[in-house]
Amino acid sequence: MVDFDEYVRTNHDTLLRTARRLVCDPLDAQDLLQTALVRTYLRWEGIADKRLADAYLRRVMINTRTEWWRARRLQELPTEQLPDVGIEDFAAQHDDRALLLDLMKTLAPQQRSVVVLRHFEQMSTEETAAALGMAAGTVKSTLHRSLARLRQELERRGFHAATASLADHGSAAACIRAR
Repeated sequence: MVDFDEYVRTNHDTLLRTARRLVCDPLDAQDLLQTALVRTYLRWEGIADKRLADAYLRRVMINTRTEWWRARRLQELPTEQLPDVGIEDFAAQHDDRALLLDLMKTLAPQQRSVVVLRHFEQMSTEETAAALGMAAGTVKSTLHRSLARLRQELERRGFHAATASLADHGSAAACIRAR
């Protein structure tokens, strides 16, 4: 039987990367992971098959992020002018990553979860469906709509359609690197 402390030590970096992909701010990602770890710790004995702990913890992170998003959405006030959102970094790979993370903000929470699990975590359609509690067909259609939305946003920002072919490259990040 896997001890919780051992599980966290072994998987911390991978789990933090997942959290970082679910929320854009690094500090929020750390908070998200810590909250998910606390919630998982409280249920650790109830997880009969510890091999499913990764899926369970990812689901807790997604649910927690969704709770935060809903709470924040209620606190936001509309303004006349949107603030400029930009990340200054002169290395191309950091620019690409910033662009991709910025593009991911345009997706709804469920769409973002599907893209993160399928492309960043490289989970299969079936694994993604199980982690999110939805049908495989729903994962496929959500992924299709999400990638179309990312392509549309890329084109809106002035990138060419050939660059915006996310599905053709096998991962969302590959498209951004191709520009």
